[in-house]
Amino acid sequence: QVHLVESGGRVVQHGGSLRLSCVASGVTNSIDRMGWFRQAPGKEREFVAEVAWSWWSSSPTYADSAKGRFAVSRDSAKNTVYLLMDSLKSEDTAIYYCAAQTTGQSAYVFWGQGTQVTVSS
Repeated sequence: QVHLVESGGRVVQHGGSLRLSCVASGVTNSIDRMGWFRQAPGKEREFVAEVAWSWWSSSPTYADSAKGRFAVSRDSAKNTVYLLMDSLKSEDTAIYYCAAQTTGQSAYVFWGQGTQVTVSS
C-alpha cells in the first residue's frame, strides 16, 4: 500500500505561480511512476504530468495544457513529488491529485485526497 498526501493548493491570481507537493508513505519502494491529475468542476479528471520515481529513469511527460508552464519533479530522499505551476490561468482551477503507479501495474492505483487550486481573475 502507498499513501499519498497532497498540499499547497490555494487561491492564486491569474498569471501567478504555485507549487504543489505530494508526500508518499508506505511501500514507497514499489513505486514506479508518480503522476499529477486534475479535475475541474463539471469535468472529468485529466492527466497533467508524470515522472518516473527512479532517478535514472526517463524525463517527465506533460499534457499539452501543461507544457511550458508546469514542471514536475521528485525528491526520492523525501518521498515527495512536486508540481510547479507558472503563468496560471482560470482554466487551471481544479482539484489536483497525485497518484502512484507501482511496479507491475499499468495504471495509477493509489491516489491522494486532492488539493484545491483556484485561479482568480
